[in-house]
Amino acid sequence: MLEIRFHGRGGQGAVTSAEILALAAIEEGKYAQAMPSFGPERRGAPVAAYARISDEEILVRTGITNPDCLVVLDASLLSPALLKGLKEGGMVVANYDKDEASLRERLGGFNGPLAFVNAQRIAFDVLGVAITNTAMLGALVRATSVVSLESFDKAMHERLGRVAEKNIVAVRKAYEETHVSGK
Repeated sequence: MLEIRFHGRGGQGAVTSAEILALAAIEEGKYAQAMPSFGPERRGAPVAAYARISDEEILVRTGITNPDCLVVLDASLLSPALLKGLKEGGMVVANYDKDEASLRERLGGFNGPLAFVNAQRIAFDVLGVAITNTAMLGALVRATSVVSLESFDKAMHERLGRVAEKNIVAVRKAYEETHVSGK
């Protein structure tokens, strides 16, 4: 089972990311869960969302405290504290616009697997807004191969309706531009 914890700010689509990922996994015949975790429910406040994906039925129904992967939608959240509970060998997939060395430093010298992409720029270029969630799904797929890119098409149409096509472009652009290291 792959457990993923999404970190973002209210309004950036962390919860929607987890839902779309789960729908894409289900599209591939896998078992999946997505669930939100809110503190104060307001735009800009830190939020977390969780996704589990497995080839077998998922019986656990709790938040994820020891994820295999962290997906960080907002670079302002990047800090060593964010890594709390990350499994040994766990991966960080981040929205980050600088180089790998500075990202590792920002994460307190993190030496595990890392993937990053400038999702903010992609979101502005493709969507016209700084909502990075779908671009980060492209980065996640590039880093983990958890589902195929094609699985997102139906999931995006189901979840996003009329704005799905632009978001599919953002997913694919981020997939192409993601830097992956330490796998």
